[in-house]
Amino acid sequence: MNPRAIIQKPVITEKASMLREGNKYAFRVHPKANKLQIRQAVESIFSVKVESVRTIKVPSKPKRQGMYLGRRAGWKKAYVTLKAGDSIEFAENT
Repeated sequence: MNPRAIIQKPVITEKASMLREGNKYAFRVHPKANKLQIRQAVESIFSVKVESVRTIKVPSKPKRQGMYLGRRAGWKKAYVTLKAGDSIEFAENT
């Protein structure tokens, strides 16, 4: 699988911003990617060394539009811890 297809986009939230101080980064990843593939993709895209990878499946949420019920799609998130001295710079829209 292509590394750019595995790492879809960074997660930019308040929690993810606080984790960056501890050298941890959150990414939205392909639902079928495993930890080894995520590690290799981050190392090849950003030229850093990964210490650990933790993944979580974010469940879908029910949504409603008037009388119609539906669900928002679930997705997979990965928390990547980098080795000391490495960092990733994001271009945030602030």
